[in-house]
Amino acid sequence: MQERFDLRASMRPASEADWNAPISVSELNLIARQLIEQNIALLWVGGEVSNLTRAASGHCYFSLKDERAQVRCVMFRHRMQHLDWNPANGMQVEVRARATLYEARGEFQLAVEFMRRAGLGALYEAFARLKAGLEKDGLFALERKKPLPAFPRRIGVITSAAAAALRDVLTTLRRRMPGLPVILYPAPVQGEGAAQKIAAAIDEACARRECDVLILCRGGGSIEDLWAFNEESVARAVYACTIPLVCGVGHETDFTIADFVADARAPTPTAAAELVSPNRVELTTILRALHERMARSLVRGLERRMQQLDYLGRRLEHPGERIRSQEQHLAHLRVRVGRAASHTLVQAGLRLTAIRHRLATAAPDLDSVHTRHRRLAQRLNGTMQQLLERRGAGLVRLDAHLNALSPQHVLERGYSIVSRLDGEIVRDGAQLVPGDDVTMTFARGGARARVSGTRS
Repeated sequence: MQERFDLRASMRPASEADWNAPISVSELNLIARQLIEQNIALLWVGGEVSNLTRAASGHCYFSLKDERAQVRCVMFRHRMQHLDWNPANGMQVEVRARATLYEARGEFQLAVEFMRRAGLGALYEAFARLKAGLEKDGLFALERKKPLPAFPRRIGVITSAAAAALRDVLTTLRRRMPGLPVILYPAPVQGEGAAQKIAAAIDEACARRECDVLILCRGGGSIEDLWAFNEESVARAVYACTIPLVCGVGHETDFTIADFVADARAPTPTAAAELVSPNRVELTTILRALHERMARSLVRGLERRMQQLDYLGRRLEHPGERIRSQEQHLAHLRVRVGRAASHTLVQAGLRLTAIRHRLATAAPDLDSVHTRHRRLAQRLNGTMQQLLERRGAGLVRLDAHLNALSPQHVLERGYSIVSRLDGEIVRDGAQLVPGDDVTMTFARGGARARVSGTRS
C-alpha cells in the first residue's frame, strides 16, 4: 500500500492534508498499469483460445482460459504477421506475453508477443536436436547427393494411396509427360507407426530397382501431421536409398528432416513432379527448332554449291580441250555434290533417329513429325535431282555453242590458217613479199609454201 502512495506522490505532489482527496479513474488505471508492468515480467502462459475476433486493423483479440479462470489477450498486427498458422477457438496454445492493463476500460489483459501451439516447444527441440545430430553424421552433405535423371524411364511415388498429394503428382506427370510410367509404394504419411512404414517403402523401392527416381510426398499440415518425416528412421532410409529421391512434403514454408537428407527438395508435391519429369512441350519445341536448323543448313549448302557451279561455268575457255577438261571436272563436282547431299541427308537422318530414340524412352508422340520429315526429305531429293538435271542440260548447250565457235570448226569448212615461219598469223597480203616462206594449217594436217606473188 505504501508503494501506491509513492507512485501517486510522484505523479501528483500533494500536501499531508490532501492524502484523502479522491483521484480520477484515469489516474487509478495508470497507477494499476504501472504496478502490473513493473512487477510482472515477460512470461509464458498456456490455455485454450476462446472468443477469438480479428479487427479490421489486423489486431487479434481473444481470451485464454483453463478450467478455473480466463484472461483477455491482444496480439497486435505486427506480431500476427510472424505466425505461419491461423489460431482458432478451441486450440490449446502457449503465448509469450506482457501483463498489462487497458486503461480506457480498466481491463487486465495480456499483450501477446509470440504464440505457438501447445506442445510444439518440445517438438521443435526434438527437431533441432535430431537435425544437429544427423548433420554431424554427414547425412546432409552436398557431395553425397545424387543428380536427378534428365529422362527417367519410370517414376516411383511414396505416399498414401488416398492422399491428395498423390492426385496432384499424377495430374502433373500426366500433363508434362503422359506416357511416363508411375509406380506407387503406398505408406501412411501420418499417425502411429507411419515413419517405420515410410522407411520400409523406401527400402522396398530400392530393393526392387524398378524406378529411376523416387518422389516422397504428402500435402501440408501442422508440425504434428508432418512429424513422421522428422523421424530418424525415415532420415536413415532416405540416406541409404540408392535411387535419386526428391522430397516434396507440405507447403513451401514447411521443412522436415527428410528435406535436408533427400537428394533434392521441392516446396510442394506438384513441384516435385515437375522437378523429376521432362516437359513434353519443351522437348517438342526443341525438336522443331533442330529440324528447322537442319533444313536451313541443307538449303545454305545447296546454294553454296550452286554458286560454285556458276563460278566454274564462268571460268570455261573456248578451246575444246579445256572444255572437255572442265566438263570432266564439273561431272566430278556434280558427283561430289550428290554424295555430299546424300551424306548430309544420311547424317541428318542419323541425328533424327538418335533424337527419336531418346524421345521414345519417354514415349512422346512423334509420328506426325517423322511423317513430315520423310515428306520433306523426298521433296528435297526430288528438287536436288531436278536441279542437277537442269545444270547438266545447260552444260550440254554451252558445249555445243563453244564447238560452233571453235577455230577447228571453221577449218572443217575448207578454210586454212597461213602463218609466217616465226608463228605470226598472216591476216593481210601486204604482210608478205615474193620469196617469203609460209606455213598453211588445214582441218587435218598442213603444208609449207613459198610466196611467188601477192595482191592487196
